[in-house]
Amino acid sequence: MLEKVLIANRGEIALRILRACKELGVKTVAVHSTADRELMHLALADESVCIGPALATNSYLHIPAIIAAAEVTGATAIHPGYGFLAENADFAEQVEKSGFVFVGPKADTIRLMGDKVSAKDAMKKAGVPTVPGSDGPLPEDEEAALAIAREVGYPVIIKAAGGGGGRGMRVVHHEEDLIKSAKLTRTEAGAAFGNPMVYLEKFLGNPRHVEVQVLSDGQGNAIHLGDRDCSLQRRHQKVIEEAPAPFIDEKARAEVLKRCVDACVEIGYRGAGTFEFLYEDGNFYFIEMNTRVQVEHPVTEMVTGVDIVKEMLRIAGGDKLSVKQSDVVIRGHSVECRINAEDPSTFLPSPGKVKHFHAPGGNGVRVDSHLYSGYTVPPNYDSLIGKLITYGATREEAMQRMRNALDEIVVDGIKTNVPLHRDLVRDPGFCKGGVNIHYLEKKLGMDKH
Repeated sequence: MLEKVLIANRGEIALRILRACKELGVKTVAVHSTADRELMHLALADESVCIGPALATNSYLHIPAIIAAAEVTGATAIHPGYGFLAENADFAEQVEKSGFVFVGPKADTIRLMGDKVSAKDAMKKAGVPTVPGSDGPLPEDEEAALAIAREVGYPVIIKAAGGGGGRGMRVVHHEEDLIKSAKLTRTEAGAAFGNPMVYLEKFLGNPRHVEVQVLSDGQGNAIHLGDRDCSLQRRHQKVIEEAPAPFIDEKARAEVLKRCVDACVEIGYRGAGTFEFLYEDGNFYFIEMNTRVQVEHPVTEMVTGVDIVKEMLRIAGGDKLSVKQSDVVIRGHSVECRINAEDPSTFLPSPGKVKHFHAPGGNGVRVDSHLYSGYTVPPNYDSLIGKLITYGATREEAMQRMRNALDEIVVDGIKTNVPLHRDLVRDPGFCKGGVNIHYLEKKLGMDKH
């Protein structure tokens, strides 16, 4: 087992990792910026180190500062959490080259899956279903590009190979717009991601976003922990997630779960990962793989009983998977609401001092948050301040517990999106289950399709 883990993150995920380390008897190092001196996990860690000013590029994204902190504290491993450097292959490589263990996949795997074109190619080879498209970069030759789009059929979507988070993509409905759109996306991709490569896919009109959680030890053993539905999104950012995904064709589900496990073995994957799919008309289409722990991992933990973060730490320490596929049984249902410090109407960030925080409780209620009364939410980082997770024997029971929990939670002093969540968990369409990725934006009057 790892002796001492440096947690290269902040907020709720840093606290989550710290708790897992403490359960395993692993010492912890918390790093923080000057804006984050009040973070809860700093007081709970064995050691803490300030790694720079508030600006993330000079602290949480500053690789030399993080590695130096690991060196001076004698840490043996670094856990990146999610966001920041979690999917940065250069960071993973430098961590390992500096003599530390990176809690996650190998740098080569992160590179492979970080490029959407190489990731799709690798998944096709492993038998994972993918969206029909250009099967590689979209040619700059105009006639060749037009021929591919005709064969795929309009509408199509042009995506940046190095993109993510909903950036670097453009939907094309008519042939006469294809070449201009491809050039624009290439230019944007080069500026935003340092990689002008784009590819083309069939644009699915009303898909759902369904993802598969996997664990693999890099020693030939891999399992899936079922699926999650993350279709309730705003500007490609997930708002509510649940496990398992409701109303999925069982044959298609079983097939895609098996394919994801096979793909992990094929690419020698190490750690926790998530295969993201669009699901439409009973078919799964691979879009990308996240090579890290996900924000929504708790819903999977609730329905499987498997601690994903502890398993990541064990794997990084050289252990084989402690769970076999036959041990994994999906029981009940779980829902997660992302609580953000933002105006529920305008979605503008709402940093400031939390005068009073009261966490909800009761059977089947879990709160993953670094908030406490008197804590000041800084304006420098992502607005996520907590996750409210409920579990029930049925989806309806989990939903009712979520309604109760949202009615109980109190965050005074700043604005949060709790009122939006209270509305959503009573929305007839969402309560019925199986809404598509455009549902929330249509509800909010933002839909452009």
